[in-house]
Amino acid sequence: MDEGATDGEQWEHVDTPEVDWVVERTFLESNWSCIWGRGCLGIHDEPTEHLNQGCCSVGAHLDGDDEARTVAAFARMLDPALFQFHREAAAGGVFSDETATNTRVVDGACIFLNRPGFPGGAGCALHLGAEADGERPMDWKPSVCWQLPIRVDWEPLDGGRERATVRRWSRADWGPEGETMAWCCTEGERAYVGDRPVIDSLGDELVGVVGTEVYVELRRRLEVEP
Repeated sequence: MDEGATDGEQWEHVDTPEVDWVVERTFLESNWSCIWGRGCLGIHDEPTEHLNQGCCSVGAHLDGDDEARTVAAFARMLDPALFQFHREAAAGGVFSDETATNTRVVDGACIFLNRPGFPGGAGCALHLGAEADGERPMDWKPSVCWQLPIRVDWEPLDGGRERATVRRWSRADWGPEGETMAWCCTEGERAYVGDRPVIDSLGDELVGVVGTEVYVELRRRLEVEP
């Protein structure tokens, strides 16, 4: 692997035979932490901490037919005690339409989002179901959900290779809706309260994105203990 940091150490470059990885080093070194349920202001036009919705106010985008089938299968497996909207799912499915490219929005948020006060627990029903079965939530949830706030931008290179830029999400990545959002969790200081660097706290997610080999190389460069 070739190595090197660029732009004042902001970006780390890892070159592999198939992919030219360009990774935002400063984000991996930061102490960003998801603060859902403990101060997250949500993505509405006004701060809505009380709704406890985080970025689940919109339906999750599905990455292709295989992911849609996986999500649908796990939805059918969910214990109704952990899935507040299981009746709605049974009656009308979990997708917004027949294309199965997005999860449904029910009562103002994703169908899988259990609301505060639900006896089975607030939060993503898929997440809760995975934990109850002793499995990783990222193996049950749509990829966009477990990857956030990590974003990957792909572009083709000569010779059939690709460049993948791995970075934190920004307000602009939400499209026109981002312009009016009251808050984006990677901006400001509110969510930078973790006790470990992102390369450690989101280790499983980063391996899922870049693969084990590149992840180990990034840890070496950032001098993170195994």
